[in-house]
Amino acid sequence: MRCPFCGSEDTQVKDSRPAEDNTSIRRRRICPDCGGRFTTFERVQLRELMVVKKTGRKVPFDRDKLVRSFEIALRKRPVDRDRIERAVSGIVRRLESSGEVEISSEAIGLQVLEALKSLDDVGFVRYASVYRDFSHAEDFEKVISEINAKISRDSLET
Repeated sequence: MRCPFCGSEDTQVKDSRPAEDNTSIRRRRICPDCGGRFTTFERVQLRELMVVKKTGRKVPFDRDKLVRSFEIALRKRPVDRDRIERAVSGIVRRLESSGEVEISSEAIGLQVLEALKSLDDVGFVRYASVYRDFSHAEDFEKVISEINAKISRDSLET
């Protein structure tokens, strides 16, 4: 593993343990050249996924980009980082186990919307406004009324 500080290719693992979600290994590393310390995560990758964009262009799936999408939608919201990580891991697991190598960006977006709906309503609306390309206030009103209807149904069931 290359040192992010000095670029040395010889780093040493000092500590290795399962991450909080037990789907990855957390490794603390040290660079013998500069003394820099950093953390890496090792995850199982079942297959190399390709994302098919709306334009037809294909790009490799990037888990970090998925995490950033959640972080942007949930910025300044009271959602625990572990819950975000579990949601992302769940989406990645479903994508990898689907048997498909090429997945449309729309399919990924729908899974993100579904996960955000259960995490945080405000984050859901933020993401939906970009994903569904809202252009008018009525678009927001429609989604918010759908959320309010769901809240009403849920409160009647309990």
